[in-house]
Amino acid sequence: MPKLDPGALEELQQVESELDTRWPETKIEPSLDRISALLDVIAQPQLAYPVLHIAGTNGKSSTTRMVDALLTRIGLRTGRFTSPHLQSVTERISLDNEPITPERYVEVYRDLEPYIAMVDAKNDVKLSKFEILTAMAFAAFADAPVDAAVVEVGLGGSWDATNVADARIAVVCPIGIDHVDYLGPDILGIAREKAGIIKPNSIALLAEQTNEVARVLIERATEVDAVVARQGLEFGVLERGVAIGGQMLKLQGLGGVYDEIFLPLHGAHQAANAALALAAVEAFFGAGTERQLDVDAIREGFASVVVPGRLERLRSSPTVFVDAAHNPHGAAALAAALEDEFGFRKLVGVLGVMGDKDVAGILTALEPVFSEVVITANSSPRAMDPDQLGEAAIEVFGEDRVIVHHRLLDAIDAAVTLAETTEDPREPMTGGGVVATGSVVTAGEVRAMFGKEPA
Repeated sequence: MPKLDPGALEELQQVESELDTRWPETKIEPSLDRISALLDVIAQPQLAYPVLHIAGTNGKSSTTRMVDALLTRIGLRTGRFTSPHLQSVTERISLDNEPITPERYVEVYRDLEPYIAMVDAKNDVKLSKFEILTAMAFAAFADAPVDAAVVEVGLGGSWDATNVADARIAVVCPIGIDHVDYLGPDILGIAREKAGIIKPNSIALLAEQTNEVARVLIERATEVDAVVARQGLEFGVLERGVAIGGQMLKLQGLGGVYDEIFLPLHGAHQAANAALALAAVEAFFGAGTERQLDVDAIREGFASVVVPGRLERLRSSPTVFVDAAHNPHGAAALAAALEDEFGFRKLVGVLGVMGDKDVAGILTALEPVFSEVVITANSSPRAMDPDQLGEAAIEVFGEDRVIVHHRLLDAIDAAVTLAETTEDPREPMTGGGVVATGSVVTAGEVRAMFGKEPA
């Protein structure tokens, strides 16, 4: 990766400071008026290319990156918009599977700045940070130009700023309860909100859901005359086996069976995401019972997938992983992958969680796989106080298995020491592992500690 220009980074920080004076990304209201007005005055860039739109509670970012990798390998120029970022905001807007440069990020923002001011002047509430980032992504994609854009929903679906796109492919990953403060505690209400990305005459690819959630999604598809393909019925995972650095898959696609697929990611949940991504790409190209995509291209595409912060190995001896799981469903998927695919003698968790999350649910999901847990906090103002989180952890793990460190770096150091400690001096010191998790911010900050670049 080329060395970053300090001046460009300073300009990037200035732009971020300006954007941070606006509504935060966690604040939404049921209106697309402001983002629509901004896109109107910049000539509707989101209509310049076909869009694949991806929603859901868990798996969105991984599925988005898989779709992008497959489209790129097949030969399309792609744009990718994801959120939140792990380390740098430039990760959110990617061209050809690479984050845009800080220079280009600043340039796109400055180009839009006068139009942002015009829209702000006509509204009581200014454009939010996420609305502006969404417009920046759409504008950058149109300027490139791209052949297709893979767009991840920020929060929800119907009223998310990304939903101004008229996506012909809608992908709905597994839906659960999260962001209760913004989406509410009703799973069916959450499902209806996320179903809003399914547009008239589009194709909807649905991950496996509970029966009640599936019913909501299919009702929406029926209302707008969308074609539906469901994981576990029209497509899915036929076989999966553990491999060095990931897993080998046999996938049932819309156009037939794709075998000998190496996916450099761990966990049954990532295999399911792969099946969903494959079906989305098949649908995009019109593949079906009489047409299959090139199997070698699909193999190469999946083999090239990089999903930072998702059970990502940062070092060995002891092994240190980072995972962005931040709700009970994600924590359960992480725990299952650790249990199924690794044989650690001892596994220590480092946990930093946001204060608005289901902390008890996350802790309960992780308790069976962690010998001990080191409680800490990341740098976000939304982070739960470590002492408060520690008390919650003691309720689940017991006092003897919980340590609290207020600084994340100290927590990592303590966890590494614990992972290398054996009660019996005759036991080998190898075979211990550390997993830092609980938040996207925690994952990003730990990646930076280990010298990982934004990806």
